Amino acid sequence: MKTEFTRKLLKWNAKANNRSFPWKKEKDPYKIWLSEIILQQTKVEQGLDYYNKYIKAFPTIHHLAKASEQKIFKLWEGLGYYRRCKNLISTAKLISKDFDGNFPDTYENIKSLKGVGPYTASAIASFAYNLPHAVVDGNVLRVLSRYFGISAPIDTTEGKKIYNQLAEALLYIKDPGLYNQAIMDFGAVICKPKAPLCNECVQKTECEAFRNNWVDQLPVKKKAVKQNTRWFNYFIIEYKSKVYIRKRTSKDIWSDLFEFALKETDRPLELDPASLTKYAEELVGTCRLTISDISREYRQKLTHQTILGRFVTFNIHEHSLLLNDYNAVSMKELKKFPFPSLINTFLNEV
Repeated sequence: MKTEFTRKLLKWNAKANNRSFPWKKEKDPYKIWLSEIILQQTKVEQGLDYYNKYIKAFPTIHHLAKASEQKIFKLWEGLGYYRRCKNLISTAKLISKDFDGNFPDTYENIKSLKGVGPYTASAIASFAYNLPHAVVDGNVLRVLSRYFGISAPIDTTEGKKIYNQLAEALLYIKDPGLYNQAIMDFGAVICKPKAPLCNECVQKTECEAFRNNWVDQLPVKKKAVKQNTRWFNYFIIEYKSKVYIRKRTSKDIWSDLFEFALKETDRPLELDPASLTKYAEELVGTCRLTISDISREYRQKLTHQTILGRFVTFNIHEHSLLLNDYNAVSMKELKKFPFPSLINTFLNEV
């Protein structure tokens, strides 16, 4: 059954797989690594534009290593999961400086890089160096679970062990990179999460899920993602035609991105002028200020939390010493700084 699965998969890949992206059949480990980091927790269609922008701006790992962090983050803007971008910068500098731009060529050394786990290491090792390591991403898990009728949850230690062992057993040793790309493509275009193309599937006669009408029930996840809601109240402080922004430096979301003065609360703020002025004075100190605008409520949904935001614009009529750790920039200059999508959505409407 395992041999038949691999044989049919490779046949489908050779005759019917028309899925095309610039990193497919790529052998440059830098470009493969870049594509894999971008595509972590990102849909391929969205990641494609970012990949092309990064390759154009940083054609080699030396270019990426020498670039300013602000420029790198600005290009990443809107892609989310910004820790990936921080890991990208750290790894580029490491390889450029310590390894003269030569990417590691063994699975273990690749996996030791920041932000590179077993899946990404397997992808780089097999695509760039043709090493026999099976990739196990969401597409692969779905295909294996359905084809073999496996009900073990994909997000448990036991389940991961089962799927990893099975993936390695199915691997086409003569060309692991070809096989890995084929099974990921198969999961993306045929064995899709919703409305899979079972009637067109070359594996359907042996597929346990198809034969037993389990397709909609597999794969199984055990852990429920706990959602949290946070209220971000931004105060745009204007003084002499400039506004104040600062970089987020905590280990919280959006680290290294810029923002306006922020007050986070556990519920929406009261929007009466007296209450808003009181909150603003906590940030800028007691000074003459007037409210010039109160925005609508904005929403950004992240993996484990939802951010609700509102922007209140104040004009202050004297300089505030409490804003010394902020950058005072013109509205035009804001375009140079990387912001979270929530703030960019607001700025695009102003």
